[in-house]
Amino acid sequence: MDTYYTIEEKYLQAVEEVNYGESPKAFQLLKEIMDNDPLYARAHFQLGKIYYYEIKDYQTAGYHFKTCMDLEPSFPDNYFHYLSLVVFLRMEKQANNIIEKALEVPGVNISSIYELQGLFFEKNKNFSKALTAYQRASIEVTTKDHSDTIEKSLDRVKEKIRRGVVYQYQLTG
Repeated sequence: MDTYYTIEEKYLQAVEEVNYGESPKAFQLLKEIMDNDPLYARAHFQLGKIYYYEIKDYQTAGYHFKTCMDLEPSFPDNYFHYLSLVVFLRMEKQANNIIEKALEVPGVNISSIYELQGLFFEKNKNFSKALTAYQRASIEVTTKDHSDTIEKSLDRVKEKIRRGVVYQYQLTG
């Protein structure tokens, strides 16, 4: 059995277990961390990811992501996953709050935040706002793959806007 001397060592082991797909072992380590230090923000982040992506317990995932954001608001990795969850759940007030905070945190992938904002608006059929958000994402993007994904989103929303245009004809006589 492994012996860890510090919470940080246990946390790093938990992250490694998550990366290797060993969520049950990671979950156990993170719970042990929480038992010793319930204010360890990054353990909340990792638990949020497990509850969101693996267990599909969205309420508990949201609790852990929010707790992480409250305890360590400068931790950039949390914002993408927390925003992804609230966009999935169509929680507008929370989405706006997370976006506002995320855009102020150094290290946050701003392009991804705008992309999720665009997805939120698109899911709610607000295509003009979705288009604006995807355009902002396009300006901030730094990788070719992500740029291609955003371009596909832009094209998809433009097509939805085009299909939604109502044509009016007038008869002149």
